[in-house]
Amino acid sequence: MVCEFSESVLDGIADALVDRGYICIDDLFEPGVVARLRDKVFAEADETFKPASIGRGHEQHRNTDIRRDSIRWLEPHCAVDNSYLSLMESLKNGLNRRLFMGLFDYESHYALYRPGAFYKKHVDALKGSQNRILTTVFFMNPDWQPEHGGVLKLYEEDDSLIEELAPLMGRLVIFLSERFPHEVMPTKVDRASIAGWFRVAGSQHGF
Repeated sequence: MVCEFSESVLDGIADALVDRGYICIDDLFEPGVVARLRDKVFAEADETFKPASIGRGHEQHRNTDIRRDSIRWLEPHCAVDNSYLSLMESLKNGLNRRLFMGLFDYESHYALYRPGAFYKKHVDALKGSQNRILTTVFFMNPDWQPEHGGVLKLYEEDDSLIEELAPLMGRLVIFLSERFPHEVMPTKVDRASIAGWFRVAGSQHGF
């Protein structure tokens, strides 16, 4: 995996965020490293992954009617995790130079959807809260087929469907956190991804 985005890729991402608020990029990462990220998910799934919650801070709770994935947060001291986090640092710096977004902090977790798992429609940030400014979703699913389900649906603010994005191996989706409701449709096979969020300085923690 490259340790930073090229200037041309950053230009394209910045232009897309200005024009439509989101972008989907395929085959940006070196396949061998993507495979190692995926291997880490399944090597640790039964030991360190925990059922995901909804809400923030003291209001966090499990609700299997809304989401059924399991997660593990990425840690900078882990070499595999850091290879991905370094690239996100490059993205942050590149977008700040181009768009003056003030992106400051980034957190991300692996997400594992076992067969039948889903995440119903939601928005990653409340309007004006600035706790999440920019969302990234990276997929690690080889040989994904339409019959597997598990697509990421992206909606306009009026809930009209924009696009259905298959969770293909090596695909990266980036979008403005406050603007786009989205959901993960039920999957029929194991589905692995990394979800992450950029914040601005002074925003509230407690995801």
